[in-house]
Amino acid sequence: MNIKFYSILMLCLLLAGFTASAQGELKFEKETHDFGTVAEGVQATYEFKVKNVGNQPVVIANVQPSCGCTTPDWTKDPILPGKTGVIKAIYNTVGRPGPFHKSISITSNAATASKVLFIKGEVGPKDLKTSYTQEQKANSPRLAVGVTTHSFGKLEKGQKAVAKFAIKNTGRQDLIVQGIKSVCNCVSYKVSVPAIKPGQQATLELTYVPTVLKEQNEVVTILSNDIIMPDLKLTLKANVVESLTSKNMLREGGQPVPFR
Repeated sequence: MNIKFYSILMLCLLLAGFTASAQGELKFEKETHDFGTVAEGVQATYEFKVKNVGNQPVVIANVQPSCGCTTPDWTKDPILPGKTGVIKAIYNTVGRPGPFHKSISITSNAATASKVLFIKGEVGPKDLKTSYTQEQKANSPRLAVGVTTHSFGKLEKGQKAVAKFAIKNTGRQDLIVQGIKSVCNCVSYKVSVPAIKPGQQATLELTYVPTVLKEQNEVVTILSNDIIMPDLKLTLKANVVESLTSKNMLREGGQPVPFR
């Protein structure tokens, strides 16, 4: 009787151990990002890369910043074993001069259900300028782009459109795009590589959602750690028209009829 009980107990323990081991686990590439000093008015953005090193899918349920000054975004689809996702943190520097150190709490169904990431840096003046030595300039990352203008042609008001720019680091240190500025606040960005190695190419995507009609020339300032040209300017052009969705039907007898 004791032998039978012992066998059942061992089987239960083995099953429990198997269940516990069959679980996803998130491993972050880094847990703290330092923006350094950025000019006030920048939407300082960084994407934390995370990999599922477990053996079950992981779903990130929530990402909660410590204050309203930080806007999060994250991979909503399940992160499969061996695959990667991102946690994006966007820090709004407007009206927030001085140092900052913010936390971002991650909740998921991983083996470690809760995780905290950090962003930090210092917000300088809007016209931030720094003096550098010739040696520092020689060793600086360099942001090079072949084309500085993209024309979308005709766009509907509120329509999302993406412009892709090929960029290259021609300097001697890793190049990091730290944020963008635009007068309309209707442009967001994404870089295919978080840190662009010397000689490496990457794709910069600018997502534009026009809010004003007629011909538009949106100047977007790209902020980076290139100390020679820290604020490269790109231009997005579009002829913005009213949305056609509400105009492509006529009502006859109370029923919508396609426009002919």
